[in-house]
Parts: sequence; C-alpha cells; structure tokens
Amino acid sequence: MKLSFKLKDFEGPLDLLLHLIEKNKADILDIPISLITDQYMMYMEQIEEDRLENMSEFLVMAATLLDIKARLLLPPEKNEEGEEIDPRSELVQQLLQYKMYKYMSYDLQQREEGASRILYRREQLPEEVKHYRAPVDIGELLSDVTLASLNEIFLEVMKRQDERVDPIRSSFGRIEKEEVDTRTVLKQVTDRIRSRKRCTFRSLLSSGKSKMYTVVTFLLILELMKLGRVGVEQDAAFGEITITARDRSEWNEGASEGEGEDLLQLLETDG
Repeated sequence: MKLSFKLKDFEGPLDLLLHLIEKNKADILDIPISLITDQYMMYMEQIEEDRLENMSEFLVMAATLLDIKARLLLPPEKNEEGEEIDPRSELVQQLLQYKMYKYMSYDLQQREEGASRILYRREQLPEEVKHYRAPVDIGELLSDVTLASLNEIFLEVMKRQDERVDPIRSSFGRIEKEEVDTRTVLKQVTDRIRSRKRCTFRSLLSSGKSKMYTVVTFLLILELMKLGRVGVEQDAAFGEITITARDRSEWNEGASEGEGEDLLQLLETDG
C-alpha cells in the first residue's frame, strides 16, 4: 500500500512515527509495525539530503523498526513469568511520552500567544488612597477582652514554652572535669606501700573518692608491677586485691632512679 503525503520537516524520528500512526488512524498501543515500517522507509527515500540534518537519528529508528518487524515474524519471546514479550512495547512507551510532551508544548504555546494579547494598565491610585490605613479603635478592639481570656492566653503561651523543653535533657546536671594532682597521688601511693609493705588496693583509694583518682591510682599500680616494684595477688574473681612491696634486689634490671618522673610523665600523658 502506497501512501501519498506532502513532505514536511519533522523534529525527529518519533515525530515522523507519530505522524504516520495518526495518518493511518492506527492505535498507538497496537502499532501495525509492518505498514508503518514500509511508509517510514518510503519517507526516507523521498527526503532530500540537505533537509535531513539529524540523519543518524532517522537511520537508528529505521533499524529499530526493521528489528521489531523481524522479531514479530519469529516465535514470541517470554519473560520469567511465562508471559509473552511484545517487541513493540518499548517503542510504544517512547511514543506515548513524546506525544504527551508534544501536546503540552502546544498548550504552552497557546497560552503564550494568548498572554501576548493581554495588556495591563498601570496603577493610577492617588497617593492619599495608596497610603491610607483604616484607624484602629482600641476600645472596640479590646471590648471582648477579659481577665479570664487573658489568663487563658497566658497559660496557653506558657504551655507552649514548657513543651519546647526536653524533659530528659533538661534534668541533666553539669559535667565538670575532675582535676587530680598526679604528683600528689604518686607520693601518697608510694609512701603507703613503702611504709606498710603490704596493703590492699581498696585502702590506697581512701585518700581520694573521685573516679579520676581511682583511674590514676590503678595506672600507677600497673606501672609499678611492670617495673617489678610491687607484687599483686587476688585469691578469687572480684576479690580483694593485695599489693606487696618487693625488695630492691627483685626489681627489674635497668630501673633508674628517675623512674618516679617517668611514672609521673606517663600518668600526665594518660590523664
């Protein structure tokens, strides 16, 4: 079947396909692909080369139509659910989307043309009228205001203020950094161990009650164990920790007289 139509410039291959479908009064959801492909190829033969600026796009669509036409001649493909796949479905979606935007552009163009014929007159109000403000009668404005209504408004405002306060975070106290003099702790611990030769870890904490004091004392005992200055015993899990001072002959070799400063430097670094 030959189709005679006046050649015109099309914005792209989809524009040409939409024109052919409308010319044949075909259903865009059920494109007669064989007929449309033949007419598309006829147009490609008649068009002049100098008028076809986007030749590659038209050629790609021609190849797509021929591919769909060939796939329709083969046994239908099926998806994972066993349903037949229509080779035209992707092309149909492109045409529907293009048609929607095309007619939207027509509507916008009509609105633009209609708006170009509308003229607005400038505002010509006198200055007195422009700046006029109706007087406010305070007595009339507050005629219905009573102490009860004012109290109700006040309570509503205060309720909103209370709702803005986080009931959990607002009860938090101020967290202050615990200051511990590491030199004092070092002297207290070493003096107690040397004087008693044997004591408990709990007794060493009697001089300070803060968590930081406990941590510093614990680190100091660990370092004294590392240097061989003290021995530590614990008879049972979570039981009392006993600290015993060792004789100087049992200290680790290489221990210097400046170990006190080394311990102090370690504690100050960890703190």
